[in-house]
Amino acid sequence: MEEEEEEEDTFEDAVCTKTPSRVNTPLSVITEAFENLADLLKPDISTDEDGLSLDAFCNACTHVSILFSCLGLAFKFAEMEYISKVKDLVEASKTLDTLQNILDLDVENETVKTPGSRSRNLRRVRQGLDLIRAIFEQFLMTDEYSLKNAATTAYTEVCAPFHTWAVRTAVYAGMYTLPTRDQLLLRLNETDQSVEKNMRRYMEASRPIIEYIDKLYIERNIKLDW
Repeated sequence: MEEEEEEEDTFEDAVCTKTPSRVNTPLSVITEAFENLADLLKPDISTDEDGLSLDAFCNACTHVSILFSCLGLAFKFAEMEYISKVKDLVEASKTLDTLQNILDLDVENETVKTPGSRSRNLRRVRQGLDLIRAIFEQFLMTDEYSLKNAATTAYTEVCAPFHTWAVRTAVYAGMYTLPTRDQLLLRLNETDQSVEKNMRRYMEASRPIIEYIDKLYIERNIKLDW
């Protein structure tokens, strides 16, 4: 029972902690985690043979669910799906060392696209990370900082092609419940200046990780249209 409670807590550690010299906001914690993960992919740190650590990947991904939560009902489905898929990968990290191991095992068993397979779950987590990146990108592109417009465009680009009509309809209808720009800043405990800085940091740090995951599939002749 205690282990289950600790596992749940990993998805709820977005409570802001303050010290006299620094404020750790949910977004800054996420950004730092992905910057550290991206560092593992730099040329001077070899991941070609060993592969990217699954445990390190999961540790970074567990922080992201708070961002879906901040978006409210519109992305409740995405939040629930993301959390369940990350939890499965966390479980996999107890026996598998790298992201490559996940794909190689499913390729060997011919279960890559089987519902519930870890290769499929990794693909969905990757889409979740890309959705957040796209929302941030769209959010910062205009002076109005319209979250509704940003989220609609990002969802249409990243997730809609892979969701059923019913899910797409529910998500688009829920866009009207998204928080305002000021409400989002309050939920994230960010200012106008800090939110832009941290969003750009996440966008930069997450991009090579997303590309790395895509490369793992492509190298194994697995298409990305699913």
